[in-house]
Amino acid sequence: MKRSSLALALAGSVLVAYAQNLGHPPYITKSDHDPDGIGVFYMGREIAQVMGHEAADWLDRPEREEEEAPSLLVKSLHLKPGSHVADIGAGSGYLSFLMSKPVGSTGVVYAEDIQPEMLEIVKKKAAAKGEKNVIPWLGSTVDPKLPPGSIDLEIMVDVYHEFDHPYEMTKNMVSALKPGGRLVFVEYRKEDPDVPIKLVHKMSVAQVRKEMSVFPLAFQQSIEILPRQHIIVFTKN
Repeated sequence: MKRSSLALALAGSVLVAYAQNLGHPPYITKSDHDPDGIGVFYMGREIAQVMGHEAADWLDRPEREEEEAPSLLVKSLHLKPGSHVADIGAGSGYLSFLMSKPVGSTGVVYAEDIQPEMLEIVKKKAAAKGEKNVIPWLGSTVDPKLPPGSIDLEIMVDVYHEFDHPYEMTKNMVSALKPGGRLVFVEYRKEDPDVPIKLVHKMSVAQVRKEMSVFPLAFQQSIEILPRQHIIVFTKN
């Protein structure tokens, strides 16, 4: 085992024991923090401020395909007809509608968000497009409120780093997955200083793996095919 892998495994063991003893790793509040963060830290990472529904147009910007290649992202997921997929923090539903075709009429895409205004945008888009398998789904800051053991794949695109209760939210997302179901993080690469995104809105693969180490998840791979983002894949044990 490489030294970095051994260190990650040991750190993961410590975190698991810590979570079992105290319920979950602690949230730490600091007055000295990044102005784009909320001043709350989790496992050494400051939680970022949430993007509100007022910025929905940015999610649907014409240049998004060139900048982030979301169509390539969806292709990499190898979605199958009949799959039940959850787009966590779906926003305006940009990715939800890209995934609706591969899952087909027998599949479902839950466009989950905590902002009713975003879900209203999704609802209007679905009506305009005639899409019946994209379902607006209201969650909370601690729970996507999806049926337990029902989801084949949950994906978060530039969302996880904004969760103000990442432990609770992840616990409930894992509960919603089927055994062997996939949990996918798409995050701007913190390792790359050339990615033009504010620091607290980036995540490294190592940090994501660290935060997932306290859950019954197995790291599968980090797919590095997008211009600016990691695709980090875990499966439920």
